[in-house]
Amino acid sequence: MRNQSREMEYILLGLTDDPQLQIVIFIFLFINYVLIMMGNLTIILLTLLDPRLKTPMYFFLRNFSFMEASLTTVCIPRYLICIVTKNKIIAYNGYASQFFFFSLLDITEFYLLAAMSFDRYVAICKPLHYLIIMNNKVCYQLLFSSWTVGFLLSFVPLAVGLTLDFCPSRGIDHFMCDISPILQLSCTDAHFLELLAFVLVIVTLMVTLLLTLSYTYIINTILKIPSAQKRTKAFSTCSSHMIVVSLTYGSCIFNYIKPTAKERVTLSKGVTVIYTSVAPLL
Repeated sequence: MRNQSREMEYILLGLTDDPQLQIVIFIFLFINYVLIMMGNLTIILLTLLDPRLKTPMYFFLRNFSFMEASLTTVCIPRYLICIVTKNKIIAYNGYASQFFFFSLLDITEFYLLAAMSFDRYVAICKPLHYLIIMNNKVCYQLLFSSWTVGFLLSFVPLAVGLTLDFCPSRGIDHFMCDISPILQLSCTDAHFLELLAFVLVIVTLMVTLLLTLSYTYIINTILKIPSAQKRTKAFSTCSSHMIVVSLTYGSCIFNYIKPTAKERVTLSKGVTVIYTSVAPLL
């Protein structure tokens, strides 16, 4: 059974079976993807080429743009190809690979958002010490830590999942490779993996959310600034980040803070579109 499940091919059912709605979804996701790549690549190039943008804020923004572009590339193009070719089949190894890279980028992004929140906290609440605290070494340490934690927290569930056996039923009710749909096809007890994934999500959300809550101090500090112009400028450096944080955390909480896989799959497809296509566009 284990050897057979390794050789099995699965069918990603996508967002809908309606041909007309598929055309609308294709156009929407294709335009979004093109704009996401253009916008994020422009940010990356500008922050690399413009000497005025060699600051910690733009260092983190450049890496965040790289993650957003990569996350969207992992998820969206394959689904667009499926819509055009009508070929929804994906091999077991392909499913595992996409799930790993999606998890790696998704988790790493949360910790990078927390690092960006810390950067904005120091810049606005401790401006005189900003360049001392947020030096190059600290920036690279925060970035390396984000990737390391992301790798560890995505590799562990994948390693456990590879030990499961899967039933012959091949239809997966999703447009990409996530953990919830595949667990429904497991013919061995997946309770431990469900619990492990649930705990890892809780830990990630709690740790990063506590760091992101530094915005409470940021907003309080901004409101105390006497100049309206300076208040507006301070808010402008944080508002877009706060919107992305809200969308990302909201989507993840909706998708994963439930105890069993069956409770997550039905509505999670639409919510996944938010943080794989809408949030990167913003």
